[in-house]
This record gives sequence, C-alpha cells and structure tokens, in this order.
Amino acid sequence: MRQISAIPPAQPVTTRPGTATPGPATPGTALDDAVRRVLGGLGHANSGASLVPEGLDAFAIRVATARAAGRSLDLQYYIWHADVTGKLLAGEVLAAADRGVRVRLLLDDAYALGRERVLSALDSHPGIAVKLFNGTRWRMFGRAGFLLEMLFGGWHLNRRMHNKAWIADGKVAIAGGRNLGDEYFGAKSDEFNFRDLDMVLAGEAAAGTNRVFERYWRSSLARPAALVCPPSDKRGLPALRQALADAAAAPEARRYLQHLGAFNGAEAPLSRGLVALAPGAVQVVADPPEKARRGLAARRLARAAGGIAPEIADALRRAKHQALLISPYFVPGEAGLALLLGLVARGVQVSVVTNSLAATDVVAVHGGYAKYREPLLRAGVPLYELKPSGEDEDTSVFGSRGASLHTKAFVVDDGPVFVGSFNLDPRSAALNTEMGAFVDHPALARELRAEHDRLADPARSWRLGLEEGRLTWTGSGPDGQLQTLRREPDASLRRRVLARVLRWLPIESQL
Repeated sequence: MRQISAIPPAQPVTTRPGTATPGPATPGTALDDAVRRVLGGLGHANSGASLVPEGLDAFAIRVATARAAGRSLDLQYYIWHADVTGKLLAGEVLAAADRGVRVRLLLDDAYALGRERVLSALDSHPGIAVKLFNGTRWRMFGRAGFLLEMLFGGWHLNRRMHNKAWIADGKVAIAGGRNLGDEYFGAKSDEFNFRDLDMVLAGEAAAGTNRVFERYWRSSLARPAALVCPPSDKRGLPALRQALADAAAAPEARRYLQHLGAFNGAEAPLSRGLVALAPGAVQVVADPPEKARRGLAARRLARAAGGIAPEIADALRRAKHQALLISPYFVPGEAGLALLLGLVARGVQVSVVTNSLAATDVVAVHGGYAKYREPLLRAGVPLYELKPSGEDEDTSVFGSRGASLHTKAFVVDDGPVFVGSFNLDPRSAALNTEMGAFVDHPALARELRAEHDRLADPARSWRLGLEEGRLTWTGSGPDGQLQTLRREPDASLRRRVLARVLRWLPIESQL
C-alpha cells in the first residue's frame, strides 16, 4: 500500500499571487478513464451521483480521486484541521501537485488563523495556489487581531464561507457537510451517532460545482495567501513534507490507510452506490460570495444575485406527501415555522432529526431551537433528537467541537434530495455563504429516507412528545426497553441552565 512520503521539491517557477502553474494538457487522465468506465457500466450515462454516509468511505474517495487526477484539484473548505486525516489529505494534495496537477485551495480565513506557515509553505509550491476568503487585515496578530478587528467595526468577519467542495479534474465533485478533519471521517468514536453525509457527482453532473468554485475563486473576497500570510522561507516546504510523511507513518493513520487497501484506483470507491442521472436531474446551488460583504447595499446585491435559502424553501413548498429533514442546528425562525406548519396543514408528513442538548456542540443553537419544539409538536410534526455519541462533554456556547450529528440534508417525496452545507438556521440563511446539490432520483430518495429512519430509531434518538403541556423524551434505555423522561436527557445541569438562559437572549439572528 502506498503511503505518503517525502518527495523532492519540483523546480521553482515564478507565478503571480493566487495562481498555480497549469497541469499538463492531456487527452485523458486516470480519473477520466475511471469516470468513463463507471458511467459506462450504468448504461453509458453522462452523469452519476451517490450518497456517502460512512466516514472511512468519504476519506477513501477523496484520496482515490486525488491520486487519479491528472489536471486539477479545486478544494473549497470552511475547516481543514491539522490532525491525522487533515495531514493525510494534505499529503495527497501535495503529491498531486508534484505530479503536475494544478491545485487551487480556497479556505475560510477564520479557521486558517494560526496556520499561516503551513499555508505559505503550500503556496510556495509552483503547482499550488492558496486563497483565503474574507480575510482579516489584522492577521499578523492572530486570533487576538481577529477579535480586535471585529470590536472596531469589522462585523463582516462574522460572515463566513461555509461551503465545502472537493473537485478532481472537473469530473468528480464531492459536496455536503463534511469539513476535512478526524471527526468528519469517524476518528473520534466508533459509535453510530456521529453522522455526516457527502454527495458525489460524477461526469457532467460535476459542472455546477465547478462553476461555484470558479465564482468564489475569482471573487475580490478571496485574497491570495501571499498577500495576507508571511512568506515561506526555503525550509518551509521541505519541513512540511517531512511533517506529512511522519503523519502517514504514525499508528493513528493505519486505520485510514488500511481502508484504502480495499480499493484499487478510483473506480471502486467511485462506483459504490452511484446511480445514473437523467439530463437536468442535478442542480448545484450556492450563495453568491457577495453575501459575505458588509452593509445593506451589499446584502441587497447578494439577494438580487440569488442564493440557496430561497431554493430550499421552494423545494419544501413543492412537497406533496412527505418532507424529511436532517439538520444538526435547527432554528427555523418564524418564516420557517410557518412554512412547515403550512405543509402539515396540506397533509404533508413532516419529520425533523436534529441534535439533543446533550449531543449538540453549540448550546446557544439549542436554546434558539427549543422555543419551536412545542408549536411543531402540537401540529403533529415528529421531532427526533440524537443521543450523545458517548464522548466527553465539551460545552461551547458558539464553538464547533465534534457534535454527534453533522448531516445537512432533506428529501421531498420521491425526490429531490438535498445534501449540502446549509443548516436550517438563521446563520446559514442570512450570514454565512452556503452551497449544496439537489438531485432527483428515486434510489437516492430511498437512501436518504433510510438514513432518516436509522437516525430516528429509539436506540439512537429521543422522540419528543407533549403530555399535559410538558415535553417528554421517549427512547430506548440501557436495557433496550422504551422509557419516557420528562427533562432534557443526558444533559448536565450546566447545559440545561445555559440553554435556558441563552433561549431568552436576543441572539437568534446569529445562530
């Protein structure tokens, strides 16, 4: 099995900031051939799509497509951690650039703070260009500078690029809720309850994701790393190579590298669950990058350019029989509540899976969600709250530290299904930029319904109810028998008090 190893640096090439030397012009790459064979096996379709719920598979398909790519890797992420899987994937990206693949990396600036040396080292490679979205001018002062800029009026920094996309050779695009880091690929716990979901688009279906990336890459909000990070010295890239090689040789990496041994090339992971799509069955939607700009005029311009929230609302309104929603952060707001209640009034079955108070990583969001539970339950909407994954409690008011549920998806009737970065909350609707894909296919609709049902199982989630005007939680106890509780299950007193206090603060627009 191939592991990441230190590779001698390529000869330097002078490039302007924010560019990467183009890969060689080739008539076809290994990934082109894999996509052609896989789609040929589906009746010579032009497009295919699949859902990837398992973390190890999600890691494997990223590695496989990076290794098979021959022209380009375009990567757009909110978070890229410097942990085991983050380093393994960085090693694959660097190896691709060494082969002559053009790599463009677009990261949200807030989560790149403190990683300037790594980003500068990558950007120094002639085949890699790094840009940071919505960057802080005070980056040289680190996180303290970020906070100072916000205090002195930099409220645009509260608007983040939440998009996620992994695009190889323009032929395979992976979008969804996963950032790049151990918790998103199942490293934190072997238990079922940490759930996330990717949508893989192959062939012509990847074109929409390509267009989204290009729009963001060319935005004036995407600043070349060379303009905001200290330049790397000549030791930066060799030192990074060694660090990535050490990470690949560490015992913690064995689980992921062994899983790659189940696949030979890109064809096997790409073909897993892939279905052929009819023309027009895929719609990739995204907010315009201008949404992150400060000021009323900028927001009006962004709304005029279109965005993802209206598309999601329209898709839900078209439901005739059923709408099953999965969202780790569920704060529908008054407009969202009215939409869901309107569906129920028309006879549509609506169901929601979200995190419980004990499982959520952002207690403030749970406080915002809590006031919508009773009106939804009174209307007959089943609410399921995922149980905690069993990890040590790590309470954060506004942070992001390994929640049990991270999937952001829904299915309407027999399609379309939606998978993306969009949480059903005000932050996704009004503050962050988001993206996702609608795909119309009955097999994918069945898969997403099955995922909803697995999450809603009493062994994994509490089902909420109302008894004499008070909330109840029903689920399987330690003995496997159903039990009903009358207070937030598994949540400490600290969490319960914090959630109640936050519920009454005027912060819903920030959730």
